[in-house]
Amino acid sequence: MQYNWDDNPDLNITPLVDIMLVLMAILMVTAPTIIYQEQITLPKGSKTQTLQKVKSLEIRMDKNGVIYFMKDRYKPLSFPDRFLLKTESVDKSIPVYIRADERLKYKDVMFLLKTVKEAGFSKVSLVTDG
Repeated sequence: MQYNWDDNPDLNITPLVDIMLVLMAILMVTAPTIIYQEQITLPKGSKTQTLQKVKSLEIRMDKNGVIYFMKDRYKPLSFPDRFLLKTESVDKSIPVYIRADERLKYKDVMFLLKTVKEAGFSKVSLVTDG
């Protein structure tokens, strides 16, 4: 038995690379789901100042087109003038929320939105369910 010292044996590292790739894939999938819980003690806040509830206006329109604003009912034709009179002294920067029935026509809801915008309110939102 003779050994040739000039031969270079080849190492077969393919199984090692395969195993490492599988382990890396497992690590990449499980790492984002690990949740670390650290015990922290939050500082005590001062109770001298309380948060004030942000004032807002809410306008509702039912499926028949009747508009409800500040416990009053209005027909669409009389609403723009009455809305302007009731909101003369109201700050125009407060948010206005419009809740309209989903069965209303698009033009009816846009009429209500246009009326509120023309009165000078800039923060007007349509409220949806969901």
